Amino acid sequence: MSTDGSAELRTDRLLMRPWTAADLAPFSEMNADPRVMEFFPTPLDRISSDAMAARIMARMEQRGWGLWALEVTATGAFIGFTGLADVSFEAHFTPATELAWRLARHAWGHGYVSEAAIAARDYAFDTLDRDEVVAFTAVDNIRSRAVMERIGMSRDEDDDFDHPLLPIGHRLRRHVLYRAHRPTESREQSTND
Repeated sequence: MSTDGSAELRTDRLLMRPWTAADLAPFSEMNADPRVMEFFPTPLDRISSDAMAARIMARMEQRGWGLWALEVTATGAFIGFTGLADVSFEAHFTPATELAWRLARHAWGHGYVSEAAIAARDYAFDTLDRDEVVAFTAVDNIRSRAVMERIGMSRDEDDDFDHPLLPIGHRLRRHVLYRAHRPTESREQSTND
């Protein structure tokens, strides 16, 4: 638990923690990187990036969990975020809890997303008592889809959807949906408590 009452999660190499003002500049650099933002509608300028961080921080302060700032414990470097959020639009699978992430390009290829996503997924099941978490991305985002599969999420092509916040004809509109379910024994224990 952090000093503000928000949960902190630790993995072998990572600290998932509440955000600080020091995270804003590297977050803005990350959000301005066209490669990082390839599967988002557009890169973000500093004002938009700071506004997004402010929304993330407010939700985390309100709930005690959310999209945690991701820090490499060996160096103390902020590398992005990983965590949980309520899906903010209506679709055939909502309401739902989304497992989400975004990492700076220099942090790609080290397994950090998988490590942090597993911790966030387990927090959703074990602490928040969720039976399911979802993750989604544009069809062509092979890297994120590989993470979803690596951490045990599954896809049913019938669940794929057109993102309602993107206009018809937008190159990113078609999305794939992956799901992870709480292990059966955890569900049974929850109902017996």
